[in-house]
Amino acid sequence: MKLVKGAWKILVAIKDFLVLVFMLLFFTVLFAALSHKPNAAGIRDGALVVAFDGVLTEQPREPDPFANFGGGRATKELRLRDVLRALDAARTDDRVKAVVLDMDRFMGGYPAAVSEVAEAVGKVRAANKPVLAYATGYSDDAYAIAANASEIWVHPMGGTLFAGPGGTSLYYKGLLDKLGVNAHVYKVGKYKSAVEPYILTGMSPEAREASQALYGSIFSQWQQGIAKARPKAKLAGFLTRPDEAVAAARGDISQANLAAGLVDKLGDRLAFGKRVAEIAGTPSGKPAGNFNAIKLADFVAAHPAPTGGDAIGVITVAGEIVDGKAGAGTAGGDTVSSLLLKGLATKNLKALVVRVDSPGGSALASEQIRQAILQAKAQGLPVVVSMGSLAASGGYWVSTAGDAIFAEPDTITGSIGIFGILPTFENSLAKIGVTSDGVQTTPLSGQPNVMGGTNAVTDRILQSAIEQGYQRFIGLVAGARKLTPQRVDEIGQGRVWIGGVAHQLGLVDRFGGLQAAIEEAARRAKLDPAKVHPVYLEKEQSGWLKFFEEVTRDDTGKDDGWADSPGGEDAFARIASQQRALVAQALGDARRLARGGSVQARCLECGGLGPVAVRAEDRSLFELLLARFAG
Repeated sequence: MKLVKGAWKILVAIKDFLVLVFMLLFFTVLFAALSHKPNAAGIRDGALVVAFDGVLTEQPREPDPFANFGGGRATKELRLRDVLRALDAARTDDRVKAVVLDMDRFMGGYPAAVSEVAEAVGKVRAANKPVLAYATGYSDDAYAIAANASEIWVHPMGGTLFAGPGGTSLYYKGLLDKLGVNAHVYKVGKYKSAVEPYILTGMSPEAREASQALYGSIFSQWQQGIAKARPKAKLAGFLTRPDEAVAAARGDISQANLAAGLVDKLGDRLAFGKRVAEIAGTPSGKPAGNFNAIKLADFVAAHPAPTGGDAIGVITVAGEIVDGKAGAGTAGGDTVSSLLLKGLATKNLKALVVRVDSPGGSALASEQIRQAILQAKAQGLPVVVSMGSLAASGGYWVSTAGDAIFAEPDTITGSIGIFGILPTFENSLAKIGVTSDGVQTTPLSGQPNVMGGTNAVTDRILQSAIEQGYQRFIGLVAGARKLTPQRVDEIGQGRVWIGGVAHQLGLVDRFGGLQAAIEEAARRAKLDPAKVHPVYLEKEQSGWLKFFEEVTRDDTGKDDGWADSPGGEDAFARIASQQRALVAQALGDARRLARGGSVQARCLECGGLGPVAVRAEDRSLFELLLARFAG
């Protein structure tokens, strides 16, 4: 009996200890979360720190609450409209003595988003506010923004080299042949190159022609932006003869940058922090290299979007368009249409702006979203489409519901075409001695047979369905843009256009960002644009996700100070990480396309022009394959 009582006491003690530990952890985490919450009232005079940590995006994906545990680090995403609002407010807020652009961990953005931020930085500088940019090494996107700063700093052991748009893509035809996988492709559009990796071993002449024109236009606009911001910089040599420029500086890239006028100062984060402290002041009790900092989250909270006047609804179609429901950063057909229909019923909206930032995806989901937009028009609301960085294929399908379309000069749009892919494995099974057979009562019995292959009847039906879908796409564009179907077919065929060319072709009405579209929607509703406010029809993030996001966030400009914030990578590390991310993203795209069971209105090639935000499942797939081949 004594033994049993002793054991019981031990178990009770263990239980009490575990409860105590759990309670301590809970309150520690709760305190950390509360201390990380934006504190609008706590803003004091200092430098606004805009830490470009991660990718610049229209609508950040819902964070994985466990991504930062176990040694991993989730790719962070900055909401474009938050950055723009903060920079706009910084121009006139007397508490902001300077703006700091921390580009050390910037992973890029699509050209239109980068251009908008670069323009906003230029306006801050034009308002006589000092803007200081810092990076160990600037990427093309980072430099496009930093070029508009008053002072550009780079680490003496870092430096900047420019790659320009372009590069290589993965083609899987040879691998599929070795595995015996037969990729049945049904498509319309000679420029619809999304399917080429599965049927070719290299780029087709049509795809090469289209890509060269698109990339050339984007690169030209990038160069014009740099020349406007830094007219004295000797950029040409670094684009055409970078090896000679670096060799002239005896291999010192940062000194070559300085000599060419691409940067203004060389220094590490400590020296840069001291320079900012001269302008913004030094916090008491902090080590050298720190300065009075204003966190971006606090500053955005202190400058909320306007709420007075009539309501203009803004529905966002961001990311891949998929069937069913989806979280933020992916446009689920059910989710987006439900948010829009609910907003139309409950928000007393006077007009609607459709913000599109998508490469497309499911044609069925695209049509579902379009039909929901038409409900706004049925209620008498003006509908204005605002194209963000990307409104291609299914993204353009959705846009045909608008009364007017706004875009940026470097928005990527078009890609009017659809396709479908159906893999079958009859050859794969034959390699291991497995065959299939059976009885058919009609030509479609057991079709499509992924184990035995498709027959000619099935192939003709599926191709006909794709062709009919393309004709429907053409009809929607022709009706919306007041063009003949023949003309739409000429500029369609799956070809991708930059915003400037799309405007010339009649696919876009006017240039301008989201705010310009909101103002136009107000005018069409016979309202004063100065007396309206946007109502974003978005799903509220759950309390638990907010909790974990606050706990795991490590903002630059937090209480630890600038000097203790993490730095960037040198050129070799940055290039290596970018290439790993590209391969992981390509493998993920291949897997998603192979699994996709719907007709696709998608611009897969558009992904090469934007940031490489690798999903967790893509990274896992890449690491698995790397371990397999390395072992």
